[in-house]
This record gives sequence, structure tokens and C-alpha cells, in this order.
Amino acid sequence: TMQEGDVLIALPSSGVHSNGFSLVRKVFQVEKGGLDRRYADLGQTLGETLLTPTRIYVKPVLALLKAGVRIRSISHITGGGFYENIPRSIPDGLCAKIKKDSVRVLPIFDLIAKTGEIPERDMFNTFNMGVGMIAIVSKEEADKALEVLKAAGEDAYIIGEVQAGEKNIEIL
Repeated sequence: TMQEGDVLIALPSSGVHSNGFSLVRKVFQVEKGGLDRRYADLGQTLGETLLTPTRIYVKPVLALLKAGVRIRSISHITGGGFYENIPRSIPDGLCAKIKKDSVRVLPIFDLIAKTGEIPERDMFNTFNMGVGMIAIVSKEEADKALEVLKAAGEDAYIIGEVQAGEKNIEIL
């Protein structure tokens, strides 16, 4: 039932979750130590940041369903980041157009990119960048969905919309 004009709602992640740890270990040369190093942007040690528990999204999704919000699609942003996970939930002929500036990138991802000199596209293709799940709903139900998610303790926000297109995803 997905159609042009539907909106993408981001549910924030708690950090790296379980994605890209091989790359993280290489970037920070974890085998040589450094997990106790403090970074001002993180507000804690690298090790503490990397061990932040993965968020689980069952309760907020159930809250949406209980409130009668018709979810058109859900994408869990796991290994493969945005570019591999979101297209799986978008039918041919439609495209998830994501406004890059609207993505609330967590400081750990900026630090990984800077330290490892990793191109932005590769970051979005490996990590969740601060977005653990995306729910797609109709434009008419977007405000209701955001209210329900807020009441469920989520700081959810809109990051884009569905438009016609040959690609299933574009990050602009």
C-alpha cells in the first residue's frame, strides 16, 4: 500500500548496536588498546560508548499498531546500513528520499568517519548513523505516529519521504 508522499520516520539508535565492529576495531586499533581513551564528543570512554546496549523497537512498534497507525513498511537499520536495509522495504518504482541533514548522526559515527577517513557513503552503507529503525506511514498519519512514538518514549522524527523513482533509496 506504499505510495508517493508517504513519510519515513526515524527511531533513534543507542549507538553502533552490533554493526560494523570489524571496521570499528580496525579504525581504533582496538587490539593495541585505546578502549579506555576518553573523547570529549562522546562524554565517556570509547569502550563504554561501543558497549552501549542495542535498542529494541518492539514496544514502540506495538504502540503504533495498538493506536491504529497503518505502518506501510518497517526497516531495521542493521548490518548494511541505510543502503542495504531500506531498499528491501521499498517496492519497485518507488524511492525513499532521505534528507541527509535531517539524520541526527550520533557523535560516535562522526568520530569513526574522521578517525578512519571513511567516506560518507560508506558510513551510511555500514552503520545506522543514529537511526535504528525506520517506519513508513502515510503523510496523513505522520503526526499521529509521532505523537504515539513520543508517548512511548521515542524521540522519533521525519527523515524523508517516498517518491517515484528507479532507485529504491537516495540520500540527498
